[in-house]
Amino acid sequence: MEDDSEPEQRSWAHLPDVCLRHVFHWLDDRDRSQAALVCKKWSWAMYSGSLWRRRTITFYGRPSRAHTLEFQSALWYVKKFGKYLEHLEIKLSNPYNTAFTQKFQVTMRGLLSHLSKCNSRLVSLSIKYLELDRLIWKNVVRAQFIKTLATFLKRMSKQLDYLNLKGARVTLEEGCELLNSLSFLTNKGFISEINIEDFFSLHLPVYSSTLFHQTMSKFHSLVILTFNYNCISDELLDILQDHSAHSLSTLNIKCHIHDPHGQVVWGMSWANLAKRAPKLKVNFFFERVMKHDHLARILLVEIPVRSISLRSCYFNDPDWTMRPTLTNLLPAYWHVLQKLTLELNNDHELLDDELLQLILSCKRLLFLKVWAFLSVTFMEKLLQNRADRKCILTTIKVRIYTARQETSEEDRLLCDIYRKFKYLIDSELNYFVITYPMV
Repeated sequence: MEDDSEPEQRSWAHLPDVCLRHVFHWLDDRDRSQAALVCKKWSWAMYSGSLWRRRTITFYGRPSRAHTLEFQSALWYVKKFGKYLEHLEIKLSNPYNTAFTQKFQVTMRGLLSHLSKCNSRLVSLSIKYLELDRLIWKNVVRAQFIKTLATFLKRMSKQLDYLNLKGARVTLEEGCELLNSLSFLTNKGFISEINIEDFFSLHLPVYSSTLFHQTMSKFHSLVILTFNYNCISDELLDILQDHSAHSLSTLNIKCHIHDPHGQVVWGMSWANLAKRAPKLKVNFFFERVMKHDHLARILLVEIPVRSISLRSCYFNDPDWTMRPTLTNLLPAYWHVLQKLTLELNNDHELLDDELLQLILSCKRLLFLKVWAFLSVTFMEKLLQNRADRKCILTTIKVRIYTARQETSEEDRLLCDIYRKFKYLIDSELNYFVITYPMV
């Protein structure tokens, strides 16, 4: 009598290669290794290069047994299939002592050394939040790690297209050494995207550094550059204009209260860059830089601003007011602004009218996220204007702060507003609105 399971077994055995690789793609390392034991065909699928193009390795500061096994497995597979690797992401989770950073440095030295010998495909490398300025990094360990990484970047400089070292927190000299490694072989760097947000240590006036300007002048095909405002200067804008205007499309600029941001940058420098780089869009992210006079020095009318995020966090100053920024500063971008994020904790001014007027004046605004002290009726007015086609918002995310713990009345009103505009919200908007007591 025939085994009823044989047809099913035969169908799995003759599964087309493209389908088999797709199945393996969704398996983790352990399941892949188990599946590879089924038959020769499945074992060959295990060695398909398409399965090993992307890898993420997480170094756990306080590892459990499961984390340790996961890390060892990921490391082993990267070394075994490293020649196929195209995108590598390294994560540090809660580094907490010098023993951890020393182990990390030794492991990375071995891993990067192996990849530099066997890999010719790597185009993307991300190592975020190293925080090399913390005391858990001994000077000798820190120096060895930077040397290891610089050597690896030199060897990979011809093929890397994306580098993310966000949160590295290095000195000016160390940072320029790492960036210079990307142009080591030809004295020109053709990488298209670099993320050096929080790359340099706090309080560094990078904008005045000749070394930094010389380093950035070696990049000739930048498309996307993410960095801090303490790097911005007329010299840097001129360098971008001269070397990357043909390719440059996006500048992501973070401005934090602890980073120097009082330098003078001329509007003409921005105007010249925008003229030479017609595809350029600039996204600003402000953290606790909220005073109008500070923002006015930075947000010049010549900048092609696509997105602005203003987050007050725990900023507390009795003289701070948001009204002049909403009424005098941001309307200058009425023709280009597409995304606006406001997270404001000032409970001494109600900004319903000013914010609504700003939204209606910005003819290309698609995304709105606001966490602020607003009245519930603001939402009704906003949705009514959207229903009347006076604005083109597609995403509305609002957290209405209240000074009272009890918000049942506000919640009821929001429900009524939702019912009134239900068809519009369900058919045209990505919509999320809640009340939030700030007591």
